Amino acid sequence: MEHQTPFRMTIREKMNMILRYLRGCKRSFVLALGCSCLGTVFHSLTPQVIRYTVDEILVKPDATLAVLVQAAFAVLGFAVLRGITNYGQRVELAKGSERFVKNIRDEVYDHIQRLSFSWHVAHSTGDMIQRATSDVEVIRRFVCNQLVEVVRTVFLIGLYLWIMFSMNVKLASIASIFVPLICIISGVFYRKISYHFKEADEAEGALTTCAQENLTGVRVVRAFGREKYEIDRFQEKNEFFSDLWIRLGKISSIYWASGTLMTCSQILVIVLAGTWETVHGNLTLGEFLAFVTYNEALSWPVRTLGRVLSDMSKAGVSMDRVGYILKAPEEVDHPGDVELPDEGDIVFDHVTFGYGDHTVLKDVSFTIPRGTTFAILWSTGSGKSTMVHLLDRLYDLNDDQGTITIGGVDIRKIRRSDLRRKIGLVLQEPFLFSQTIRENIAATRPLAGDHEIRRAAEIACVDEAITEFRDGYETLVGERGVTLSGGQKQRVAIARTLISDAKIMIFDDSLSAVDAETDTKIRTALKENLEGITTILISHRVTTLMQADRILVLDEGRVQNIGTHAELTRCPGIYRDIYEIQMSSDDRRLLEGGDGNGRI
Repeated sequence: MEHQTPFRMTIREKMNMILRYLRGCKRSFVLALGCSCLGTVFHSLTPQVIRYTVDEILVKPDATLAVLVQAAFAVLGFAVLRGITNYGQRVELAKGSERFVKNIRDEVYDHIQRLSFSWHVAHSTGDMIQRATSDVEVIRRFVCNQLVEVVRTVFLIGLYLWIMFSMNVKLASIASIFVPLICIISGVFYRKISYHFKEADEAEGALTTCAQENLTGVRVVRAFGREKYEIDRFQEKNEFFSDLWIRLGKISSIYWASGTLMTCSQILVIVLAGTWETVHGNLTLGEFLAFVTYNEALSWPVRTLGRVLSDMSKAGVSMDRVGYILKAPEEVDHPGDVELPDEGDIVFDHVTFGYGDHTVLKDVSFTIPRGTTFAILWSTGSGKSTMVHLLDRLYDLNDDQGTITIGGVDIRKIRRSDLRRKIGLVLQEPFLFSQTIRENIAATRPLAGDHEIRRAAEIACVDEAITEFRDGYETLVGERGVTLSGGQKQRVAIARTLISDAKIMIFDDSLSAVDAETDTKIRTALKENLEGITTILISHRVTTLMQADRILVLDEGRVQNIGTHAELTRCPGIYRDIYEIQMSSDDRRLLEGGDGNGRI
């Protein structure tokens, strides 16, 4: 699971991040801002119409009807213009918003695909989903809604204060005093909300991980009756998450309550002072009404600056969390890296490797001749998966940890993309996509024809099972292949590997979920159809390995023995002990007619 030191981006880095993702959508945001500011201007003219109307009616009572008609048309005209600008703002903002968030999602997803295997092992899936979805959405809301609102609010404050000062300097000075006070209060709450939002966001990631693990392992949960345990675990995390948001809500409530008090105080002061000025003839009644309207319209946008500061704290945390992913180093090939040689032996030369302080492989050396079938028998914790990961460069050896070469070339100098394209890997628990069986088999070669797909399935002994489904090869396998049995999933994964152009094929205990008879059929078919391809079989089942040209026995990370099946059964050791334990009457019946080496 994830554990890392807190990652913080500088303000400049965050600004550069926003500007980078605005590529291709700046025009939309500029137009949206223009429409917003223009709409604010039209809105500011309505109080002037009220001012003019009231003063004209008081001065010229006989012109009441004409003045009211003029005022009505003026207000209606400004309302229509505001509607047009509001429409333009929303349309352009929607365009820019979606392009902006698309840029973020594309880059985050693309970057995640290029991160190392070790990075993915160290981070939970749920937390990464949280960062790539919820945190990205927080950033979008802030940039596309709040920042636009900030520009409009600053413009509105400047425009309204200019109009208010032109009408009455004394009242305008009183109104402007409250602006910095509200901003200071907002700044204090900004720091508090930022910390608590970070806690809540991380708790949501843990909650997402819990739900994701439960849904992924639903069959295990059902099989072992762990429903109550999983429910309790989820409720515990959910309660903690809810408590954090309640605490955040309390802080926000205090802020909004204090802001409301400040706003009402401002309105009260302006009404009292304005009344005084009007009574003493320093302000006309129309000017007083217009001034009160401007003041009330000014107080709420000032408060939105506080909300923006609150959302800025959330967006800042989300930028840090998304930035943590984007700053993670990608797997990169060096300019001098070469392609995987078409021919050559695989050589492990004094390989020692571990995770942290735990050493898994200890001075391992052996050679796999090109085009042969090489088997590995392992005991628990002996490092067989580590060997596969090293060969596929999911982990890299340090200079003092030995070397792995293919055709005499150190694999650290081979391009990862070429290495992984030419090494076919079938795992014990293969992953199938939520697609059709046909699409899963053709995943390594999307342009493969029906005949090639069918042929690969026949070699993997899964064609017959597929054709029994109502939709045949068009059957949807469901999430993680839940529609298929364990053995069927393994055989589909084998077919997927066989259809690739791999020069080296690794079967990592990939026949563990099939019966002994099917195991024999698959191995026989593989041997007949993998001529010239280096094949590595990894298993704890002796019958799966005995056909191999050479068998390596690993024990506690060390090479315990290596030889043919006949050689290993003649000498004392782990292999012979396991062979004698595993050989049942059924296994012996399957081996009848084989040669002395156990070959069929």
